[in-house]
Amino acid sequence: MLVIPAIDLKDGQCVRLKQGRMDDATTYGDDPVAMAARWVEAGARRLHLVDLNGAFEGTPVNGEAVTAIARAWPDLPIQIGGGIRSAETIEHYLESGVSYVIIGTKAVKEPAFVGEMCRAFPGHVIVGLDARDGFVATDGWAEISTIRATELAKRFADDGVCSIVYTDISRDGMMSGVNVEATAALAREGGLPVIASGGVTNLKDLRALVAAGEPGILGAITGRAIYEGSLDVAEAQRLCDQLSQKGN
Repeated sequence: MLVIPAIDLKDGQCVRLKQGRMDDATTYGDDPVAMAARWVEAGARRLHLVDLNGAFEGTPVNGEAVTAIARAWPDLPIQIGGGIRSAETIEHYLESGVSYVIIGTKAVKEPAFVGEMCRAFPGHVIVGLDARDGFVATDGWAEISTIRATELAKRFADDGVCSIVYTDISRDGMMSGVNVEATAALAREGGLPVIASGGVTNLKDLRALVAAGEPGILGAITGRAIYEGSLDVAEAQRLCDQLSQKGN
């Protein structure tokens, strides 16, 4: 299982939000490339980037920072979400060296778009499902839909989506522990590999995710925990490697 550091971009800075609220942001640095270097040097095998401004505005805002990171580490898998709602945006990111694009709001509002993008850019599309109490949220988490995350995941399984990034909004940025039960259920029932997000705080959370025994849990995104020191990226990845080897 991969431990995936998150770099959330707001107005060109590296921040973390609490429960997706733009007015509740903590700034951790003003140099996204330097922040990426910190996690790469710690042994990260993939980075998770989010254009927070883009998520709210519906179009990329922090694209230059994303491109700079991708070009600095051309061999490192990078996934980007936030404001990805057109084929042109996806093409631009992939040409810049990004490995995966995460379609969130548009996947919920226009599911057919996902299939079209998977056919146009095979092997590069991830769907981001952000949920509160199991129901998918959109528009930077400002709106809650009436669609369950598991139902939507099943819908995309046949489209060629690489994986699902599943975020429990109520836990995101709250250092309250990951929702293992919901993540495992989605991996089990959704038909796609799942990357856990929201509340990954310490080694106990990672142990719990691995112990859930779902081979479909591909990785765990962590943000505030690695910025505030309750989780060490290098130690966390070593633990996941060890647990995976024991499981085999």
